[in-house]
Amino acid sequence: MRIISYNVNGIRAAIKKGLLDWLQTDPADVICLQETKANKEDVDLKELETLGYQSYWFSAQKKGYSGVAILTKVKPDNIEYGHAKEQSDFEGRVIRVDFGDVTLINAYYPSGTSGDERQTYKYHWLDEFFDYLQDLRKTRKKLIVVGDYNIAHKEVDIHDPKGNKKSSGFLPEERAWMDKFLQHDWVDTFRELNPEAVGAYSWWSQRFPTVRLQNKGWRIDYICITQSLRTQLKDARIYPDVKHSDHCPIYAEITIKK
Repeated sequence: MRIISYNVNGIRAAIKKGLLDWLQTDPADVICLQETKANKEDVDLKELETLGYQSYWFSAQKKGYSGVAILTKVKPDNIEYGHAKEQSDFEGRVIRVDFGDVTLINAYYPSGTSGDERQTYKYHWLDEFFDYLQDLRKTRKKLIVVGDYNIAHKEVDIHDPKGNKKSSGFLPEERAWMDKFLQHDWVDTFRELNPEAVGAYSWWSQRFPTVRLQNKGWRIDYICITQSLRTQLKDARIYPDVKHSDHCPIYAEITIKK
């Protein structure tokens, strides 16, 4: 199964920038989108269906905000919208699909860049989500968690670690959460197959138009898998040249038996 995670920063804006043309190249079997900023009825689903994708949407109750969606050519056995956390579900942050004994979760982690209140909520969300995953693993052993984590884990994952040591997304507490997460038998697929890669980023600030050209970015998007799927991981990449958003798509190929 070929999987892509992509924060599109507004799916309607991304479509205007050529997203559908890119989808015509068949980049993956399952495409997980974050920050759709739209409801299902806001998009012409016929165009997606023509390309072979069924789509499942979990949008924020606030118009034009947050939201996640999954486009898939592989029919899931089960779909769950949200993860029973009131504020998170209000913001449309988590959607789950099951393919046989494998569960894929598409998540849009909160950002703390707008101030202390949202940073505090981000920490609360991270703890809730960690507990949710730990509980889910009691019954679902093979998990894939993709999305915009809004955390650059290591210094190699950010262009200016010294200058950003007090920036949301690279704070010690956030990085410590990533440490804890990975230490609980999770695998960062990109780092697993590209341990020495430098300058491998998935997001570039739009506030400064030249930073993407200069590759002054952050790696804050991940496809992580449980150790039980580690031997089935075949490929993991980042596609910085795909440009419909301030993020770029990330990719993993995992052998899954249905």
